[in-house]
Amino acid sequence: MSRVIATGNLWAHPDTPCEWLSDIMVTVTDDGDALTIAYHVVGEIDDVKLPEHPSAQRKDELWKTTCFEAFLGFDDGSYAEYNFAPAGDWAGYRFSGYREGVTNLDVPAPEISAEGNDYMLLITAKIAKPDQPMARLGLAAVIEDWDGEKSYWALRHPSEKPDFHHADCFAITLAAGQ
Repeated sequence: MSRVIATGNLWAHPDTPCEWLSDIMVTVTDDGDALTIAYHVVGEIDDVKLPEHPSAQRKDELWKTTCFEAFLGFDDGSYAEYNFAPAGDWAGYRFSGYREGVTNLDVPAPEISAEGNDYMLLITAKIAKPDQPMARLGLAAVIEDWDGEKSYWALRHPSEKPDFHHADCFAITLAAGQ
């Protein structure tokens, strides 16, 4: 049985405003052996740079264009980062600490779907649940427009520049054993 373990609204970093989007809401559901992360983007969706052809491959540097991200923090200070592109491309990394000791996650490819209309975009990613309990979550998005301008969205922006890896961006604390 699925249960919602986290919800939150993402906010554009003050240095990268985006007037044509009004909201990005995220819901994280525990499906037993998987997590489903749903990003609800509301606004002028035609202005969002989206890929024209789905490819659904593992790729690095997805954050250079429209990309949705999830950070799973663990009690030992390590964390996992997932990147989800609307075309189905993805990446997954494990960090031993703040931007340190990065390795590729050895996990099955997530199931990514994208659907929407002129005013709403829903990106859903289903990932295998990590092998250790999560303590905190960070949720984020990079939104690029057709002119190449990017806005950086997160639950919290604790630093002068956008930095999704900052410990305070992991703004959702989970109950023990999640």
